[in-house]
Amino acid sequence: MKNLIKNFLLLCIIFLGLSQSVRSQSLKEIFNSSEVPLFYVGIDFTQARLIDEASASGSEVRDRYFPEINDLIVNEPKKYDLQKAFHKTNIEHDLSLVAKRNAKINTEEILSSNSADFSRLKENDIIKLVNGFDFGNKKGIGLLFIVEGMSKGKKGASIWVTFINMSTKNVLMTERMEGKTSFGFGFRNYWANPINDVISSIEKKKYKEWKLKYS
Repeated sequence: MKNLIKNFLLLCIIFLGLSQSVRSQSLKEIFNSSEVPLFYVGIDFTQARLIDEASASGSEVRDRYFPEINDLIVNEPKKYDLQKAFHKTNIEHDLSLVAKRNAKINTEEILSSNSADFSRLKENDIIKLVNGFDFGNKKGIGLLFIVEGMSKGKKGASIWVTFINMSTKNVLMTERMEGKTSFGFGFRNYWANPINDVISSIEKKKYKEWKLKYS
């Protein structure tokens, strides 16, 4: 019995070691070569909480503004320059994956009066969210932005930047970042600003930190 337990524990250690090796290898490939493909999945708003905001209804936010923000990122690539931020020669995208999920958001859960909703998610919540995705036949490394909170009081949004193995739904890396708001005419432009700020922060600082850590 003792030998069986020892063998089981040894197999677990070996499995965890191999899993970590595969994870590190994939991240290493992402940060070591501009030619390794990266696929932009879009912005997932299914966990987003719009805090102390009375200027829009939950249904309007879900059905109009969330899709508009997602479209804006890919329609203005010079401003929201993902290729430059992630040091890639090309980044393909397909927003239909997040569009299907965002369209099913319970509109009663979008608006919040609890400031703690700005920082309520943990890494396990992100892993669970990714497991609920349907990536179809897509393969390779996916880049997903997951919005947690949007608060005018905090003048920004909390966003989880996440790398995913789309074949296995394995979260390779996820890190919470905060993007600041700035002047923007209308709801869409105002709340797209934090996305732009996060992308800019990745370009100026975060990418180098990730590269040192994972490559």
